Amino acid sequence: MQAVSVRDDIVTQCEAITTGESDLIANLANISALIFDQFEDINWAGFYLTRGERELVLGPFQGKVACVRIPFGQGVCGVAADSQTLQHVHDVHEFSGHIACDAASNAEVVAPIIVDGKTVGVFDIDSPSVGRFSAEDAEMFARIAAICATFNWNQA
Repeated sequence: MQAVSVRDDIVTQCEAITTGESDLIANLANISALIFDQFEDINWAGFYLTRGERELVLGPFQGKVACVRIPFGQGVCGVAADSQTLQHVHDVHEFSGHIACDAASNAEVVAPIIVDGKTVGVFDIDSPSVGRFSAEDAEMFARIAAICATFNWNQA
């Protein structure tokens, strides 16, 4: 029998706390809290939700006050939303066009949440430590974003 990894356990916990709950905001809030509580060396975990055609607006999160609006294509979150690809940034200061909502952030992973071919939001995790996130961490956050894609986004 294979041991369950910490990352698999966190994904399982995300599924468990959202199963049977139909409210989008409640689910996103609980996932933010779980990641912020269970994942070491992070200073922000949360969501930006797509508003209009090409803008992200701050959603449920844990951490310091954050940027409220991010256009698609700008910063790590906007690039993830626009390209619909996972952004795994070792050092945000080397990312062209990085938006510094919190000057203490040095590494970032942003996983787009895609429903019916459209970016409905992004899952954003920041760390004060350069190189904090491994490829396995980034893959775990992408798995959590995929769980989020199963929620009722008509409420957003």
